[in-house]
Amino acid sequence: MNKDTFEGKWKQVKGEAQKQWGDLTNDDMDIINGQKEKLAGKIQERYGKSKEEAEKEVDRFCKDNDCQ
Repeated sequence: MNKDTFEGKWKQVKGEAQKQWGDLTNDDMDIINGQKEKLAGKIQERYGKSKEEAEKEVDRFCKDNDCQ
């Protein structure tokens, strides 16, 4: 995934991300600030997933929301 594309579309898809991962707070979203690695890390932290699982979820989310 192109890092710049994800960061550029973050404001557009942030709400969708929060719907998908409802345990992420507004503060989490501000900290993530369009950084794919931080999103995966927060998913890992909040949902107890492995790094690989979290990264796969983020990749799938980006594919579904055209932010890759």
